[in-house]
Amino acid sequence: MKTKIIIILLVLLLAGGMLFAGGTKEQTKPEEKPAAAAAEKTAPKPVKITWSSISVPADAHTKAMWVFKTELEKASDNRITVELYTSGQIFTQEGELAACREGTLDMAYFDSNWLAEWVPYLSMLGAAYTFTGWNHANKVLNGDIGKKIFDEVAAKTGVRPLGAFYLGTRELNLRDIGREVRKPEDMKGVKFRTPSSPAWLALGKALGGNPTPMSFGEVYLGLKTGTIDGQDNPLPTDKNAKFYEVTKYIILTDHVVGAVWPSMNEKKWQSLSPEDQALVLQAVAKAGEACAKQNLDTEAGIIDFFKAQGMTIIDNPDKAAFAAYAKNSYLKESPDISKSWDMALYDQIQSLK
Repeated sequence: MKTKIIIILLVLLLAGGMLFAGGTKEQTKPEEKPAAAAAEKTAPKPVKITWSSISVPADAHTKAMWVFKTELEKASDNRITVELYTSGQIFTQEGELAACREGTLDMAYFDSNWLAEWVPYLSMLGAAYTFTGWNHANKVLNGDIGKKIFDEVAAKTGVRPLGAFYLGTRELNLRDIGREVRKPEDMKGVKFRTPSSPAWLALGKALGGNPTPMSFGEVYLGLKTGTIDGQDNPLPTDKNAKFYEVTKYIILTDHVVGAVWPSMNEKKWQSLSPEDQALVLQAVAKAGEACAKQNLDTEAGIIDFFKAQGMTIIDNPDKAAFAAYAKNSYLKESPDISKSWDMALYDQIQSLK
């Protein structure tokens, strides 16, 4: 009898334990659901970035866009996707800035002269003979000075530069104008293409020419028809845009160390998490390295290509005369530009040569 009672008690205890365990399990369910919901809320959201450029496919800064896309999508496990539009597919050079400021475009390339309309002293960064070469410009634009400048640009324009890519060193490129150009006085009367911003127009004057605003996409035809007599770009751009087909002279003035700034709409930038911002900047750095390498490598051997096309290369222009003429031109012909220059910052830049 006692044995039966003990067995019954054990069965009841076991049954009770199972019920208790079952009850506990049911009680934990409501606690688990909020935790799962919280995890869903904190999961990183998908991000899409659209980037437009007028640059042609062979340009180093066009290829750099693909490096950016590859690096960023890989680093984010394809949670961040990048849509690229090149060769002016969706915007003109002028249209890109308006679209990026408005937020209808996420990213585009700009430079100091374009942005100088809102931050006037920036025109000195694109002025003739400010930088001695890419090493100098890189120290400035991708260093502490650059970070301060980019913050100011973002605050005043709604567009944030994320770095600076080496575009190449700008040289004069002219049609057959009936004479060789070796000093600034030889540029008198030359219809010289520039972008339409005031800082670019000032550069055209500083080189001795008659600045003629024209969108980049129209330059080839302009040179072919004689609407313009010349333009200036880095040699890799001259090659990729096939300007050698419609011009005769390249004059190695080395007057501007060109850099383009991959820039993002500021609201878009601020919408990214700090972690995503870090991934974007890492991708920008990788793309910038690729861009600089391609342009430096190309510049090292490109002169032979132009000679083979029958072009005349003037490799000994009077650069000192061009530099002196430019300085005087900025002061006298373009005082509205030069009066805004931050000379203390300019001196700081020169100290980093």
